[in-house]
Amino acid sequence: MLDQKTIDIIKSTVPVLKTHGVEITTTFYKNMFEKNPEIKPLFNMDRQESGEQPKALAMAILSSAQNIDNLPAIMPLVNRIAEIHCNAGVKEEHYPIIGSNLLFAIKQVLGDAATDEIMDAWEKTYGVLAGIFIDVEKKIYLSRQ
Repeated sequence: MLDQKTIDIIKSTVPVLKTHGVEITTTFYKNMFEKNPEIKPLFNMDRQESGEQPKALAMAILSSAQNIDNLPAIMPLVNRIAEIHCNAGVKEEHYPIIGSNLLFAIKQVLGDAATDEIMDAWEKTYGVLAGIFIDVEKKIYLSRQ
């Protein structure tokens, strides 16, 4: 999984996520829908416009960062989100699009505070978290066949 240094860096970003999380996720969705309009149908636009979706994603990211050293603790959240993803038609091939846009939004919002070390840690962490979601969602899709 993740090495201790990466875990420590992710944990150190928790205060920043508490302060800037919704700004990061709002920027993320705006950028992603502009750069990758093909992904827009996978999202509930009413929840986008109301601000519910960016807030929910910010809370999920925060929870993941807080529990990065205890991933079983986030599995109930992962399972709930994975069901929503499967109902919307999210597939494994969407995760690189989401990841690149999320990392870009972190850098865009935090600027120089998002050092190379922090960005590398979040890239590794996103890869691990995306892998967990992909595995859970594969099982859900298989159970629906």
